[in-house]
Amino acid sequence: MKKLAIVGAVIVLLFAGIIILTNMKNSEKLEDNPYGTKNLKQSTIDLLDDENYQNIILPDALAKKIESGEGVVGYFFSPECSHCKNYTPKLMPIADEMDIQVDQLNILEYTNEWDTYNITATPTLIYFENGEEVARLEGDAPNETTRQFFNDVVLK
Repeated sequence: MKKLAIVGAVIVLLFAGIIILTNMKNSEKLEDNPYGTKNLKQSTIDLLDDENYQNIILPDALAKKIESGEGVVGYFFSPECSHCKNYTPKLMPIADEMDIQVDQLNILEYTNEWDTYNITATPTLIYFENGEEVARLEGDAPNETTRQFFNDVVLK
Protein backbone atom coordinates (compact mmCIF):
# COMPACT_ATOMS: atom_id res chain seq x y z
CA MET A 1 0.00 0.00 0.00
CA LYS A 2 2.90 2.35 0.79
CA LYS A 3 4.46 1.72 -2.61
CA LEU A 4 1.18 2.51 -4.35
CA ALA A 5 0.92 5.81 -2.46
CA ILE A 6 4.51 6.71 -3.38
CA VAL A 7 3.95 5.89 -7.05
CA GLY A 8 0.71 7.92 -7.00
CA ALA A 9 2.48 10.88 -5.41
CA VAL A 10 5.28 10.73 -8.01
CA ILE A 11 2.73 10.72 -10.84
CA VAL A 12 0.89 13.70 -9.35
CA LEU A 13 4.19 15.59 -8.98
CA LEU A 14 5.15 14.83 -12.59
CA PHE A 15 1.83 16.15 -13.89
CA ALA A 16 2.13 19.24 -11.68
CA GLY A 17 5.64 19.83 -13.05
CA ILE A 18 4.42 19.51 -16.64
CA ILE A 19 1.62 21.98 -16.00
CA ILE A 20 4.00 24.48 -14.38
CA LEU A 21 6.53 24.22 -17.22
CA THR A 22 3.80 24.59 -19.86
CA ASN A 23 2.42 27.68 -18.12
CA MET A 24 5.90 29.21 -17.90
CA LYS A 25 6.54 28.56 -21.59
CA ASN A 26 3.16 30.02 -22.54
CA SER A 27 3.82 33.13 -20.44
CA GLU A 28 7.08 33.71 -22.31
CA LYS A 29 5.39 33.29 -25.69
CA LEU A 30 2.55 35.66 -24.74
CA GLU A 31 4.89 38.57 -24.02
CA ASP A 32 4.51 41.19 -26.78
CA ASN A 33 2.35 38.93 -28.95
CA PRO A 34 0.63 40.46 -32.02
CA TYR A 35 -2.86 39.82 -30.63
CA GLY A 36 -2.41 42.31 -27.80
CA THR A 37 -4.01 39.96 -25.27
CA LYS A 38 -2.93 37.08 -23.11
CA ASN A 39 -6.33 35.41 -23.39
CA LEU A 40 -5.57 33.17 -26.37
CA LYS A 41 -6.43 29.59 -27.17
CA GLN A 42 -3.57 27.11 -26.79
CA SER A 43 -3.48 26.36 -30.53
CA THR A 44 -2.90 30.07 -31.19
CA ILE A 45 -0.20 30.27 -28.53
CA ASP A 46 1.54 27.33 -30.20
CA LEU A 47 1.82 29.34 -33.46
CA LEU A 48 3.24 32.53 -31.95
CA ASP A 49 6.82 31.58 -32.77
CA ASP A 50 6.06 29.82 -36.07
CA GLU A 51 7.82 31.66 -38.92
CA ASN A 52 4.80 31.11 -41.20
CA TYR A 53 2.44 33.02 -38.90
CA GLN A 54 4.26 36.31 -38.42
CA ASN A 55 1.91 38.57 -40.45
CA ILE A 56 -0.96 38.54 -37.97
CA ILE A 57 -3.41 41.39 -38.36
CA LEU A 58 -6.26 42.30 -36.04
CA PRO A 59 -9.80 42.70 -37.39
CA ASP A 60 -9.95 46.49 -36.99
CA ALA A 61 -6.58 46.96 -38.69
CA LEU A 62 -7.63 44.73 -41.60
CA ALA A 63 -10.92 46.59 -42.01
CA LYS A 64 -9.08 49.95 -42.07
CA LYS A 65 -6.61 48.66 -44.63
CA ILE A 66 -9.42 47.42 -46.85
CA GLU A 67 -11.39 50.66 -46.46
CA SER A 68 -8.32 52.66 -47.47
CA GLY A 69 -8.73 51.30 -50.99
CA GLU A 70 -5.25 49.84 -51.25
CA GLY A 71 -4.82 46.30 -52.51
CA VAL A 72 -4.96 43.89 -49.57
CA VAL A 73 -4.42 40.14 -49.46
CA GLY A 74 -6.25 38.74 -46.44
CA TYR A 75 -5.56 35.20 -45.30
CA PHE A 76 -8.23 33.78 -43.02
CA PHE A 77 -7.07 30.74 -41.06
CA SER A 78 -7.63 28.71 -37.93
CA PRO A 79 -4.69 27.21 -36.05
CA GLU A 80 -6.83 24.11 -35.48
CA CYS A 81 -7.57 23.58 -39.19
CA SER A 82 -5.58 20.72 -40.73
CA HIS A 83 -5.88 22.29 -44.20
CA CYS A 84 -4.46 25.57 -42.86
CA LYS A 85 -1.57 23.73 -41.22
CA ASN A 86 -0.78 22.21 -44.62
CA TYR A 87 -1.39 25.31 -46.77
CA THR A 88 0.27 28.08 -44.75
CA PRO A 89 3.82 26.64 -45.06
CA LYS A 90 3.29 26.55 -48.84
CA LEU A 91 1.56 29.95 -49.11
CA MET A 92 3.95 32.15 -47.16
CA PRO A 93 7.17 31.24 -49.01
CA ILE A 94 5.38 31.82 -52.34
CA ALA A 95 4.12 35.21 -51.11
CA ASP A 96 7.63 36.13 -49.92
CA GLU A 97 9.16 35.01 -53.22
CA MET A 98 6.63 37.08 -55.18
CA ASP A 99 6.99 40.05 -52.77
CA ILE A 100 3.31 40.00 -51.78
CA GLN A 101 2.20 41.09 -48.32
CA VAL A 102 -0.30 38.60 -46.89
CA ASP A 103 -2.17 39.76 -43.80
CA GLN A 104 -3.17 36.80 -41.64
CA LEU A 105 -6.39 36.92 -39.62
CA ASN A 106 -6.98 34.15 -37.09
CA ILE A 107 -10.70 33.47 -37.19
CA LEU A 108 -10.49 31.01 -34.31
CA GLU A 109 -9.76 34.00 -32.07
CA TYR A 110 -12.05 36.40 -33.95
CA THR A 111 -15.13 34.34 -34.74
CA ASN A 112 -17.24 37.32 -35.89
CA GLU A 113 -15.03 37.58 -38.96
CA TRP A 114 -16.59 34.42 -40.41
CA ASP A 115 -19.70 36.48 -41.11
CA THR A 116 -17.95 39.77 -41.81
CA TYR A 117 -16.05 38.28 -44.75
CA ASN A 118 -18.49 35.46 -45.63
CA ILE A 119 -15.91 32.80 -44.84
CA THR A 120 -17.30 29.31 -45.45
CA ALA A 121 -14.08 27.31 -45.05
CA THR A 122 -10.52 27.68 -43.93
CA PRO A 123 -8.07 28.49 -45.26
CA THR A 124 -9.43 31.33 -47.38
CA LEU A 125 -7.31 33.85 -49.26
CA ILE A 126 -9.14 37.03 -50.36
CA TYR A 127 -7.85 39.92 -52.43
CA PHE A 128 -9.47 43.31 -51.80
CA GLU A 129 -9.07 46.43 -53.91
CA ASN A 130 -10.86 49.78 -53.68
CA GLY A 131 -12.58 48.51 -50.55
CA GLU A 132 -14.21 45.56 -52.32
CA GLU A 133 -13.52 41.88 -52.62
CA VAL A 134 -12.02 41.10 -56.02
CA ALA A 135 -11.38 37.36 -55.76
CA ARG A 136 -10.95 34.53 -53.29
CA LEU A 137 -9.18 31.21 -53.12
CA GLU A 138 -10.49 28.61 -50.67
CA GLY A 139 -8.89 25.47 -49.33
CA ASP A 140 -5.48 23.88 -49.50
CA ALA A 141 -4.58 24.92 -53.03
CA PRO A 142 -1.63 23.52 -54.96
CA ASN A 143 1.39 25.81 -55.28
CA GLU A 144 0.69 26.51 -58.96
CA THR A 145 -2.89 27.59 -58.16
CA THR A 146 -1.59 29.99 -55.52
CA ARG A 147 0.98 31.44 -57.93
CA GLN A 148 -1.70 31.84 -60.59
CA PHE A 149 -3.99 33.61 -58.09
CA PHE A 150 -1.21 36.03 -57.20
CA ASN A 151 -0.23 36.62 -60.84
CA ASP A 152 -3.75 36.92 -62.29
CA VAL A 153 -5.45 38.77 -59.44
CA VAL A 154 -2.96 40.51 -57.16
CA LEU A 155 -0.14 41.45 -59.56
CA LYS A 156 -2.27 41.99 -62.68
